[in-house]
Amino acid sequence: MSLKNLMVHLDSGERTEVRLKIAVSIAKQHQARLLGVFGQRAQPEKVGIVASWPSDEYVAAAKASKAQFETATAGLAQAEWHDINRGSDVEVLRQITDISRYADLILLGQHDESAKAYVPSELPEEIVLNSGRPVLLIPYIGEFAPIFARPLIAWNNSREAAHAVNDALPLIENCQEVTVVSLDTQHEAAAVSCTELARHLACHGLQSKTDVLMVNDIGIMDMLLNRLTDRDADLLVMGAHGQIGFPFLSRGAGTKHILRHMTVPVLMSN
Repeated sequence: MSLKNLMVHLDSGERTEVRLKIAVSIAKQHQARLLGVFGQRAQPEKVGIVASWPSDEYVAAAKASKAQFETATAGLAQAEWHDINRGSDVEVLRQITDISRYADLILLGQHDESAKAYVPSELPEEIVLNSGRPVLLIPYIGEFAPIFARPLIAWNNSREAAHAVNDALPLIENCQEVTVVSLDTQHEAAAVSCTELARHLACHGLQSKTDVLMVNDIGIMDMLLNRLTDRDADLLVMGAHGQIGFPFLSRGAGTKHILRHMTVPVLMSN
C-alpha cells in the first residue's frame, strides 16, 4: 500500500508542532496529500456559559492552528486544513473518527495525563479501534525522526498484528533492520511463526532478526517496552486489541498499556 493521503490531528497543545512536523516529512517522502484536522473540546468551565458556538476562544485557537498548518506545509503540493468546529466530547470523537476513515495513515498524539486536555483522553484508542485505518501515535514527550531506521514488530500471529505489519511497510521500506519480537507461551510455534514473517519481510527487501520471548507472567507489555530500549528501536509496530499470544491479558489491556506507556512512535492497526 502506498501512502497518498495522510491525516494529522491538530489542537492547541504544545505537541501539535511535533506531530505536524513528522506528518509533513512523511507526506514529502511519499508525495502525499496532508489533511490537518483541527478539533478540540470546549473548555469545561465555560460549558453552559457561552451563549453561542463557536466561542471567541475557539475561533482564535482555530485561526492560530490554520496559520501554523499553512506555514508548516508550505512546501507540500497538496495540503488542506479542516476545522470540525464542534466542542462536545462526543462530537469531537465522532467527527475525527469519521474523517479518519478516508486516510491511508492517521497521525495522533499520545494522551498526557499531566497536561491540559484539549481532546477527550480516549481519542487515540477510539481512532485505533473504530477508524479502520492504521494510526501512528506520537509520544507526548521526546523528539523523533520521521524516517524509521530500526522498527520493532510485536508479533503474535494474530489478524491485528498482520494488519499492522502490512500497514507499516510504507514507513519502514528503507529501514536498516527490522526486529521481530514474538511473545508467546509456545516457543516452537512462536519460532516458526517469526521465521515465516521474516520471509515475508524479505520479499519486501527488508532484513530482519527474530527474538522469541517466553511469556510466563503478566508483565508482557513491560517486556516489550524493555525490548524497545534494548534494541534501540525507533518505531513499534503492533496490532491493537490482539488477544492471541497474550493469554495473561484481558482483551484490550495490552493496547491500553502501550498507549499509556509508549516511549517511541507506535504504529497500531486493528
